[in-house]
Amino acid sequence: MNSKEKIVLLLLAALNFTHILDFMIMMPLGNYLMPYFNISPKQFSMLVASYTFSAGIAGFLAAFFVDNFDRKRVLLFGYIGFLLGTLCCALAPTFTFLLLARIVAGIFGGLIGAQVLAIVADLIPYERRGMAMGIIMAAFSVASVFGVPFGLYMANIFNWHGPFFFVAGFGTLLVPFLMRYLPKMDSHMKSKENRINPLVLIKEVGRDPNQLLALGFTACLMLGHFMIIPFLNPYMEFNMGFSKFQTPMLYMAGGLATLITSPLIGRLADKVGKHKVYVIMAILSIFPIAILTNLPVMPFYMVLCIAGFWFVVSSGRTIPAQAMVSNVVPPERRGSFMSFNSSVQQIFVGLASVISGLIVVKNPDNSIQNYEITGYLGIFITLLTLVFVFKLDTRLKKRITNYELRR
Repeated sequence: MNSKEKIVLLLLAALNFTHILDFMIMMPLGNYLMPYFNISPKQFSMLVASYTFSAGIAGFLAAFFVDNFDRKRVLLFGYIGFLLGTLCCALAPTFTFLLLARIVAGIFGGLIGAQVLAIVADLIPYERRGMAMGIIMAAFSVASVFGVPFGLYMANIFNWHGPFFFVAGFGTLLVPFLMRYLPKMDSHMKSKENRINPLVLIKEVGRDPNQLLALGFTACLMLGHFMIIPFLNPYMEFNMGFSKFQTPMLYMAGGLATLITSPLIGRLADKVGKHKVYVIMAILSIFPIAILTNLPVMPFYMVLCIAGFWFVVSSGRTIPAQAMVSNVVPPERRGSFMSFNSSVQQIFVGLASVISGLIVVKNPDNSIQNYEITGYLGIFITLLTLVFVFKLDTRLKKRITNYELRR
């Protein structure tokens, strides 16, 4: 990997850090926002889902036109709008204002994730893409190890507005570097012979088994994981009795662990196979889900170890999954497909939050009931993803073999 590739990947990882942190910080703020606004779990889940649903819709609509533009320009447009929406979140005085601000941030945020993945897929060959995705996904680890704990401590010391001010400020500092160092990304626009109009695009997605499998895989991956996240922090504080200064350590421990393991898992996926690594990580993730959602009384350091292991294997699933999904279409259509994929991600994250909000019930003392049910559903859906990954891997190998034979 040359120096230019490294600079681009580091900048995209930094951008991804702010984007992921903005999304992630809302979920552990449940034990702040529910008492502050006096809202129910259903209302809180709508705060989480409002961002993801609007991002999903925006990403879906973007799929019809993003391949007509320079990926760099689309990324910068979406990112600046996202930062303005996040600033509105920081200034929100009421529940309704915050809900609307999350929708605005989501509309622009829906453009970001797909463009980051499309840029990486365009720049980095498939045989090295696992490592590249590992670097990009390390942003999740940094957001966990630094961003979320720092944001939660800011909420403890100041108020819940603080984390959003931090994201907006850091992102603003990043914009000039993105403008300067990101290369022009318009090579996909030169392949006119394979371009299709928007109406045909969605029909082809529906007719292509590879793309349908990839989107179904993404949907299950998001649904299974984010059934657990929204009420983890309230459960740890209000049910298990851990303090607001302890619960951020869960994200710190998990982030530190995945910061180390994400690049290693990426290299392992390149070496032994994406689908094999995914299967191992998915099966291992079942055990910490079962424990964390049915947590017995135990010392906090043991909870940290379990949560850290869960972060590692959950991140370990995502790295090979993204690499496989990014390879189901040719480069000239990758931006559109990855926008579809990002849209599916966002919508099913929101759906997972809504389902969790319907299952979980808040007691008068702010403790919650039925959290273990979200764990059982998460385990079932995680096992279901194995069906998708086996079928997708078989089809990808067949397509690569046919391509080599034609050559």
